[in-house]
Amino acid sequence: MVGVVAASAAVAALTGVTPAASVAAAVSAAPSSAAAAAKASAGLAKVSGRGRVFYPYSPRDDIRFSVDAQAAPFSRPVDGLPQGMPTDARGKVTIYHWSPEKKQGRRAEAAVDCLVTGGGSATLSAVVTQSEDPGEIGERLGFSVTSGGPGRGRFGFSWAVSNVDVVDGKAAFPHVGTCMAPAPFATVRKGGFKVRHGELPPLPAGWGKRAGAVDEAGAR
Repeated sequence: MVGVVAASAAVAALTGVTPAASVAAAVSAAPSSAAAAAKASAGLAKVSGRGRVFYPYSPRDDIRFSVDAQAAPFSRPVDGLPQGMPTDARGKVTIYHWSPEKKQGRRAEAAVDCLVTGGGSATLSAVVTQSEDPGEIGERLGFSVTSGGPGRGRFGFSWAVSNVDVVDGKAAFPHVGTCMAPAPFATVRKGGFKVRHGELPPLPAGWGKRAGAVDEAGAR
């Protein structure tokens, strides 16, 4: 700010513009990087909040989630999708579950990798990074959220009531794909969540083509 004021005073001496007007013009012409970043992220999807939910098959259990997720389109390049996905995201989900009947609990943290919204609802997925069960680390979990507090907000998760396949006549539990989650079946008892909707961004040129792949249409 000192540099801006000094520069504006020099310009005023040469042009006759008052320093105050010069400072205002300089600030208007060169917005701060923080303001530019805020403007760029204003339209991105976001989910935030924390809450305790009611799970009807374990009505006495204390089950809580906290979510801080934001869209980060085309930020996760992988083999076959070198530009990433429009639903790429970042953030964290924390899971806490205490069973008074079993006198045991579970806490885990997961890194968000996908987020998509539709009005006041969202689905997201996250890969477990920390858990009291080492076998869970690296597993992707799916979540769904509806905006609101107690009695209005809802939350869903990919285990217990969904994500079951049948292989050779036996139940199997397949991997969860990005942004895959059931409807938000559990009501929020305490706390709440907020979903900020964001439209899907335009696809970049050449999206979905492998690096170095021949364009079939152009090769004809």
